[in-house]
Amino acid sequence: MDDRKIRRDILDELEYDPSLDAAQIGVAVEHGIATLSGHVETYAQKLMAELITQRVRGVRAVASEIEIRWPGHKRHADDEIAARALDIISWDTALPDAAVDIKVHKGWITLSGEVPWHFQRQAAEDAVKKLGGVAGVVNVLEVKPKANVVDVKHRIEAALQRHALIEAAAVKVNVAHDKVTLEGDVHAWSERQAAEQAAWSVPGVSLVENHIRVR
Repeated sequence: MDDRKIRRDILDELEYDPSLDAAQIGVAVEHGIATLSGHVETYAQKLMAELITQRVRGVRAVASEIEIRWPGHKRHADDEIAARALDIISWDTALPDAAVDIKVHKGWITLSGEVPWHFQRQAAEDAVKKLGGVAGVVNVLEVKPKANVVDVKHRIEAALQRHALIEAAAVKVNVAHDKVTLEGDVHAWSERQAAEQAAWSVPGVSLVENHIRVR
């Protein structure tokens, strides 16, 4: 696909999202690799710009050089960010009590601890990434399943076959204990992400290595 068309499609998608000021974001595309530059006001906006770019057809990879520039009245101290993060984590019913440890340094939140499911690991990150003053999130939460599933490979392959976005035959699944490796070629970034989510949705999976290539 032509790089100029991909760039135009990315810009159109960024302009379509009301949470972003697309005029502050630069886009360059070379061989399907999109590079984002410019600045936004929050970490959540940076993530949104990256996500929007990833889902555009023809994008093979995204390099984000977007800076976060908080307005002066929206700056927050680390202890304030930590307190808010603890509050929002404790109110999330999807997360086990006292399972998530939080540290904040220069606006960067580090999440650690153990949870039984991957969706809980993601829920913790989603809960804190939109907080004011957050510069980034480092998620080192470990997934420790309470029970192992013998036929993990079969369940993942069945999940891939059920998914409308995925050409299941193009994805190879390898399982070693609770670790899953995905390989193969797909046509869009959304297919790659959908395959990874399908693998994470199976009980007993604690790690997914996604080596699927976007062609």
